[in-house]
Amino acid sequence: KRVARLLRQLGIQGAHLHKHWKTTRQNKQASAAPDLVDRNFTAAVPNMLWVADLTYIKTLQGILYLAVVLDVFSRKVVGWQMADRMTTDLVLSALEMGLWRREVVRNRLIHHSDKGSQYTSLRFIQRLADAGIAPSTGSVGDSFDNAVAESFFGTLKTELIYRHTWA
Repeated sequence: KRVARLLRQLGIQGAHLHKHWKTTRQNKQASAAPDLVDRNFTAAVPNMLWVADLTYIKTLQGILYLAVVLDVFSRKVVGWQMADRMTTDLVLSALEMGLWRREVVRNRLIHHSDKGSQYTSLRFIQRLADAGIAPSTGSVGDSFDNAVAESFFGTLKTELIYRHTWA
């Protein structure tokens, strides 16, 4: 108890996530891809399974949205983009960066995301098809179905975003 009281007096506390609002806006008319991953977030080689998601970051100028694409094999960010709106262009730009940075072999890569309207849009699905990438989406409202991306954002926000005020 004395240690806890001392830490409290010094203003030291554990890092934690803040409450947030949802960034997934599903298009009920869009037909989403099946879940090809089924929470098995393993990859034997690079560019076999990519996971993607987007989140918001509060700044003094307003809200910015960050879209990332992660390679499950290395847990590295292969593509990212920021914008002031959650659009298909935002997630397409992150995907394009990943395709530009990595040598993707046709019909060997799965792109997994949530069922957000950006990821189920015709333009996004067509771009995946053009690149020979299999689309995959998790179930609605279950963060465990995209756990790698959710974990990445949790760490990013806890260790970096919430510790600073961003202009």
